[in-house]
Amino acid sequence: LQVLGFEVDTVNSVQFSNHTGYAHWKGQVLNSDELHELYEGLKLNKVNQYDYVLTGYTRDTSFLAMVVDIVQELKQQNSNLVYVCDPVMGDKWNGEGSMYVPKDLLPVYRDKVVPVADIITPNQFEAELLTGRKIHTEKEALEVMDMLHAMGPETVVITSSDLQGALGNDHLIALGSHRRTKADGSKMTQRIRVESPKVDAVFVGTGDLFAAMLLAWTHKHPNNLKVACEKTVSAMQHVLQRTIKSAKAQAGEGNKPNSAQLELRMVQSKKDIENPEIIVKATVL
Repeated sequence: LQVLGFEVDTVNSVQFSNHTGYAHWKGQVLNSDELHELYEGLKLNKVNQYDYVLTGYTRDTSFLAMVVDIVQELKQQNSNLVYVCDPVMGDKWNGEGSMYVPKDLLPVYRDKVVPVADIITPNQFEAELLTGRKIHTEKEALEVMDMLHAMGPETVVITSSDLQGALGNDHLIALGSHRRTKADGSKMTQRIRVESPKVDAVFVGTGDLFAAMLLAWTHKHPNNLKVACEKTVSAMQHVLQRTIKSAKAQAGEGNKPNSAQLELRMVQSKKDIENPEIIVKATVL
């Protein structure tokens, strides 16, 4: 976000030695009282003027509830504030979904967080959790996105799914839907599909990268979800391809790269993040 010209005030919901994709990690988790204290400091200096709020991984329900309170307060000050929420709860492995945060986060996301969010970026499993509906076809995915719109957000992007696309098994399908109210009060929905090549490795942080870049590119292209998603997914591809190439070189012939070697090559991809060459096209549905 900073590379793309945004001034960012970062609040670390956790302070860990490393991400949790490693075998071990040490550190602290910020609780809701500590989050409230940090926000109070910003407020006392009258610097709590924001255009965007972006949230990702958290493990604590009271922390999440505090985020909602803060977002609501910020929206009272600035009715144009856009809250981008990545509802990080779990994922599918070999077709089976499982949660990697405590299960009691789900009702908080569903009943409190999603209703105040403007843009959400769940994966397929998280979209299914939030709506209580399974997705087997693209039609069902679009219906689930409509259910998510009805809960509040104007923009819904299912960042990854196990749907079959025209390009086959080695491609990953993302789906986006942007609903806006026109001047005459009627609603207009733009829907898109993006198929991008799968990279055979487990990366950590791709969801965070996706949500941050979607925020940036929807800001720059507010009514063109197609272009925003093309730039986001293309930049992701550049980062992932550079990462896997570098990881394989470090691991050596025939060896599987480890967590340290698979750390996303963010700094090396600065130019691709600033101005991504469009290598993945979106289809308007």
